[in-house]
Amino acid sequence: MFFVLSKVFWLLAQPLSLVLLMVLAGLVLVLLHRRRSAVAALALAGIFVALLGYTSLGYLLIQPLEDRFAVPGTPPERVGAIIMLGGATNSHISAVRSMVAMNDAGERLTTTLWLANRYPEATIVLSGGGGALEGSAESEAETAERFFIAHGISQDRLVLEGHSRNTIENAANSRQLIEEGAGDILLVTSGFHMPRSVGLFRAQGVPVIPWPTDYRSIGNEVLGPDLANPSRNFETASIAIREWIGLLIYRLTGQIEEVFPAP
Repeated sequence: MFFVLSKVFWLLAQPLSLVLLMVLAGLVLVLLHRRRSAVAALALAGIFVALLGYTSLGYLLIQPLEDRFAVPGTPPERVGAIIMLGGATNSHISAVRSMVAMNDAGERLTTTLWLANRYPEATIVLSGGGGALEGSAESEAETAERFFIAHGISQDRLVLEGHSRNTIENAANSRQLIEEGAGDILLVTSGFHMPRSVGLFRAQGVPVIPWPTDYRSIGNEVLGPDLANPSRNFETASIAIREWIGLLIYRLTGQIEEVFPAP
């Protein structure tokens, strides 16, 4: 139920949907001859698009998330497992075309591959089912498996967890697949997603070492106009807003112990 509610909530609450709702409200108000209210609704939609699409606001919002956990300055000597969270591939395209179609988070795959070669004894846990309400052609874990085998990683090292639909399930399901006492456990996911992920793994009693990747900000963002790529700016802002809302909701529902988990 939590999964379905979260998907429906974000469908309505994401910035693009809010802009559409404001525009629709403005059109309805025009039909009702409420000119001032209509202008206000349409102006608000325009301001919203301008702030998220044509300024660096999204990067300011995502930077604290990405800066919360850093790659270990001194890498661990003995690693028993590397957990990579799904979200790096388009499973539908990958399944239909029998390939690995990466999205913007593809660095999760390449970072995990590098770590797999650095720690050849470590088990690689690929956690990711389908995050869509209508399901997926194949799990993200299956897609990722194809990537690692193609790059020389033995199938014997790969443990597939293909049932998770969200980060809560990633943590709960991965915990059952990890051999305790085999060494440190590395967690690979996007930098902006790491605070929420660490909080959920901690709640499951899994002491992971964060290994963030896939950064979107440069680390010294300032608010100002950014006209080069409005669609990218809007997407970054949407990702950041989603993560901050997710942290708040997970804390309010008792899924994590802190609103903003710290190292």
